[in-house]
Amino acid sequence: MLLYGVVVALFLLCWAVLGRVFSTGFGLQTTVLAALFAAIPLLVVIPTYLWIDRYEAEPNRYLAFAFLWGALCATVGALFLNTFFSIALVLLGEGQEQADLLGATVSAPIVEEGLKGLGILLIVLVRRRQFDGIVDGIVYAGMVGAGFAFTENILYLGRMYAEYGTQGLTALFLLRCVMGPFAHPLFTSMTGIGLGVAVSLVRTRGTKVLAGLAGYLAAVGLHALWNLSASTGNLLGLYVLVQVPIFLGYVATLVWARTREGRQIRLYLSQYADAGWLGHQEVAMLGSLPARRNARTWARATGGAPALASMKAFQDAASDLALLRSRIVRGVAEPQAQTRERELLDSLVAHRAAFTGTAAFARR
Repeated sequence: MLLYGVVVALFLLCWAVLGRVFSTGFGLQTTVLAALFAAIPLLVVIPTYLWIDRYEAEPNRYLAFAFLWGALCATVGALFLNTFFSIALVLLGEGQEQADLLGATVSAPIVEEGLKGLGILLIVLVRRRQFDGIVDGIVYAGMVGAGFAFTENILYLGRMYAEYGTQGLTALFLLRCVMGPFAHPLFTSMTGIGLGVAVSLVRTRGTKVLAGLAGYLAAVGLHALWNLSASTGNLLGLYVLVQVPIFLGYVATLVWARTREGRQIRLYLSQYADAGWLGHQEVAMLGSLPARRNARTWARATGGAPALASMKAFQDAASDLALLRSRIVRGVAEPQAQTRERELLDSLVAHRAAFTGTAAFARR
């Protein structure tokens, strides 16, 4: 409870700071208008990361934490640190134009990716069970990045509308929300991938640190490259030559990560099927998203809401079990892995009995 209280207090403090920034910068009416425009890309971005997370869905409260960390804490921290960096450069004799360029290509990538990545790291450290590997790293990073972009877009869109009206708002909306809605989630996903590798693929503490650091540096590099391309005169040409290829490569990475997780689930659940804990038909169902969906439809049709809830819990426990088994086999599992494995096996048995029992009862 103490941890939740600290988190809520931190979020409220950052909310108050942002409220002050928005109210003094351009007022309530403009803030609401900018927020409506800034929310539009979320209608695409958030469902994308929920789609990636279909095999082993993360708890909603942790997804909400990730989004709010990006929207509140990371944004407020970046606002102060980037402003400090810009002022320091001017005081050191740099012209305002040069200070702005260095801010976009040096300060912003280092500061913003560090603050966003800190939110993912907190989940890894405090709620280790909720972080299984690369896909989880991408999903949490995507939510942090989406939250950060949402608040940043409110700030930029609000300023543009206050200075240039509807025409300026529309132009910036096209540049930030239409041409680059995945920019911040993309950058931060590099940190998420690095932490996912650290958790699931490497053994020693040193290599774990290196994996996380490599992910962060990749995030900083991509962020700097993206901002540099946006800071030059030939925006459209560099958008096609630099930003579009980066985005297409990212899409390919997302598809690969989700496909890989499905293969892992089939591979490692087969070991439990061989040991008698699962049927091989159940493994085939659990390793296929369409088959999972059909199983939930069957459970709802035959046993109603209780059977559906048990089927969902059965599928979630099976995914957790498979990913835990993959870490055990690689020798990178957490200290209490054997206890957790037994808990998940017991959960499988209990949930299977629940949905088969309710289904059988409903057919009488």
